[in-house]
Amino acid sequence: MAKLYFHYSTMNAGKSTVLLQASHNYRERGMDTYLLTARFDNRAGEGRIASRIGIGEHADTFDDCDDLFQKIEARQARGDFACVFIDEAQFLSEEQVWQLARAVDDLRVPVMCYGLRVDFQGKLFPGSAALLALADEMREVRTICHCGKKATMVVRQGQDGHALREGAQVHIGGNETYVSLCRRHWREAMGGP
Repeated sequence: MAKLYFHYSTMNAGKSTVLLQASHNYRERGMDTYLLTARFDNRAGEGRIASRIGIGEHADTFDDCDDLFQKIEARQARGDFACVFIDEAQFLSEEQVWQLARAVDDLRVPVMCYGLRVDFQGKLFPGSAALLALADEMREVRTICHCGKKATMVVRQGQDGHALREGAQVHIGGNETYVSLCRRHWREAMGGP
């Protein structure tokens, strides 16, 4: 039975690694997959999902004006595949999450989304909020804070290494920009309650 999945975490937890491994497992068993990632996140190159540990795979891309139901339906018309994998799912719009749910329901294809739950200010991304509301199953990909506790938050650092408290919700970056922390250390870094 097809389902909509949301695998969420903080930065640097290994979400892309888990996605690439799951896609590999399908392909190893002779089943094709359809990979999608946000067009503007080109840290690994245009249309590429890559992990910090050095593995990567070509992917189709989406931006906020794409109808993902139509994209999946068109890809299905070109040849059968067993599962859709979406990296950087936090960048989906609410409407696109509904389109993915429709693909699960009407095209009967599983859709596995991987993304951040919250931004550096502790606020839900629109795509993540919609996935938390609509996903059939949710799974946390865990990572740890420097203190050893589970990291649930992330800070964005300025060039001086201090946590930024303001800025655009979306800023592409990796280890040089973001640090995953437990809630207590996030509050300390942000000067919050």
